Amino acid sequence: MTKQTVVVALGGNALLRRGEPLEADIQRQNIATAAKTIAEIAKEYNVVLVHGNGPQVGLLALQGLEYKKVSPYPLDVLGSETQGMIGYILMQELKNLLPEQNVSCMLTQMSVDPNDPAFADPTKPIGPVYNEAEARELAEKYHWTVKADGEYFRRVVPSPQPIGIIEDDAITTLIKQEHLVICTGGGGIPVKKENGKLVGVEAVIDKDMSAAFLAKQLNADALLILTDADAVFLDWGKPTQKALRSTTPSELAQYAFDAGSMGPKIDASCEFINQGGKLVGIGSLEAGLRILKGEAGTNIIAG
Repeated sequence: MTKQTVVVALGGNALLRRGEPLEADIQRQNIATAAKTIAEIAKEYNVVLVHGNGPQVGLLALQGLEYKKVSPYPLDVLGSETQGMIGYILMQELKNLLPEQNVSCMLTQMSVDPNDPAFADPTKPIGPVYNEAEARELAEKYHWTVKADGEYFRRVVPSPQPIGIIEDDAITTLIKQEHLVICTGGGGIPVKKENGKLVGVEAVIDKDMSAAFLAKQLNADALLILTDADAVFLDWGKPTQKALRSTTPSELAQYAFDAGSMGPKIDASCEFINQGGKLVGIGSLEAGLRILKGEAGTNIIAG
């Protein structure tokens, strides 16, 4: 029996949880936990894995600011570095759990429109969390844009929409050869065409939007978004909060979700379903396979 294909979007905050020190050992421990869930899913599905990179790309940017002898590296280059770093650890942990499974990681470039309105309104949080006073001080020092992220503040950067995967054919070839493919990490390295050539763009693409774009390109059977929330909740954080267990894009359109966290996940999910996708699951990392079976998290279907 041919396995169905699922694109799994693994949040950067699942790899480095909110408030944790940005230590390599801590990230490896979290990735090892994530790999167990991915390996479980891979036994029943063809898995294409997309990971976030918000905390990691922000860390690299901070490290770059400390070395004054060279100009800070641009975000597209830092994004490629996070693809290699996170992809390497994911590959290693998955191969340890699934020694017979081919596991491949591909540096992936994602085309964006240089006129995307996102460049005028940065919304993508990167790096660690700060209290408000510290965030304002850093914003003035480094000319950052900072915005509230729950009870904390974080640096935010432009997050344009993905419009084309440069390595699309190579990814498809690997999937046909039954590889577990790790690709479009951090939403993909943002690039644009300039005078007929590809050049990097100063941005970080939302990994959920890229995962939805990839899932549609691959005609995947499902999109699974794993995060630090058990499900999609209404009135999140209030005494009246309520989990949505099964819903549709039309129902979700009635509600407002936080633009810095659940909002992009809902937008990506609805985009996938509205373009012909069959199923989106959203929920906690530990419940991955159960979400796909409708036993946990939130399922979004057409309707």
